[in-house]
Amino acid sequence: MTRIAVQRTIQASPDRVFRAVAYVEGLPESNPDVLRIEFLTEQKSGVGTRFRETRAMGKKEVQTDLEITEWSEPLKARMVTDQGGTVWDTEFRIVPQGDGCELTIDMDARPHKLGAKVMLPLIRGMITKGMNKHIDGLVEHCEAAER
Repeated sequence: MTRIAVQRTIQASPDRVFRAVAYVEGLPESNPDVLRIEFLTEQKSGVGTRFRETRAMGKKEVQTDLEITEWSEPLKARMVTDQGGTVWDTEFRIVPQGDGCELTIDMDARPHKLGAKVMLPLIRGMITKGMNKHIDGLVEHCEAAER
């Protein structure tokens, strides 16, 4: 298993930050790599919501089907996918702090196929870079909305 976590302080309310990370229809607004969201369930928020995210990765577009498996508004949400021989389990935790909050994105990658077990250590840096880009976009988006 590989665990990667990134954390930032955001000068925005926990409610605003939760909406930016957990209400997935807005992901293209807060994450520059997310091109579009397609819902796979009629449900659009909360536990059990399934959706397909199309993301730019370099010059390619990659689609990932995700499911929201945990929802504790406005403090925590979790999304899980099984892609490329790995279960990607991502938790978003929000801790109120004064006028803002601290956001932690914690991803557990659990490879279950040999190729994924070999590749995961090699792409860890790329994954960390992508997570930092994601959280930086969330900070910018949420702080701009608070102004």
